[in-house]
Amino acid sequence: TSVYMTQDIGTALDRFQDYPDLEGVVYTVGNEQDYHFKVLFLILKKLGYSWAESCFHLSYGMVDLPSGKMKSREGTVVDADDLIDEVVAKAKAMTQERGHLEGMDDGAKEALFQQIGLGGLKYYLLKVDPKKRMLFNPEESIELNGNTGPFIQYAHARINSLVAKAGGIGDFSSASLGSAEKELIKQLSLFPTVIAEAGREFSPALIANYTYELVKMFNHFYQTVPINIEADLQVKNLRLVICDNVGKVIRHAMQLLGIEVPNRM
Repeated sequence: TSVYMTQDIGTALDRFQDYPDLEGVVYTVGNEQDYHFKVLFLILKKLGYSWAESCFHLSYGMVDLPSGKMKSREGTVVDADDLIDEVVAKAKAMTQERGHLEGMDDGAKEALFQQIGLGGLKYYLLKVDPKKRMLFNPEESIELNGNTGPFIQYAHARINSLVAKAGGIGDFSSASLGSAEKELIKQLSLFPTVIAEAGREFSPALIANYTYELVKMFNHFYQTVPINIEADLQVKNLRLVICDNVGKVIRHAMQLLGIEVPNRM
């Protein structure tokens, strides 16, 4: 008869024997198992396996629902498929209520509902530091305002529409940067550093919250600075290229989080 500890020891040995070039293993398991993995790694070190130093337990906090903590023994566990269906249905209802679906066929509409629902679900979970316990609220996850996936997705769709309406981006070599443009460029320049830090800290929340701050800055820029209606063509093109790059960073950041961003919303 085996216990969890001996099973995990055997599995670790098999992994490093089957994949000799393996540089490390990240165990993504809830914080209720912190002690288990502390002991596992210590045993592997005591047995003389040098690769034990590269084993890491990514300990994450539990996820509660508004109805309370999920407990299998009490029958309060929520099936992931049911949760996904719920948020997609809510995204569908919210999007249909807002409108803006003209010209989209049924297939495109259903794909959009999936993108918004799944994006809201994933982002709501990933924006929280992995170590912290969190309360997942399906209603809040698909809201268009606040630190949510749809809020970021909508900004990407807005930028896509903005650039498309311009019909292309021309020369901006003689345009001068104003304070608003400089602030956005500074935020864009931080993206590689944030990715590197997220990798070191095993925290996708850093990418999520960086993107949220970027979108807030873009929205302020969009609301306070003329873009397509700017009379100076050079300045207009400069602002368009900055917006276009904000869209690219949003797209890449969300891709790192496993979230799709629609071109229209």
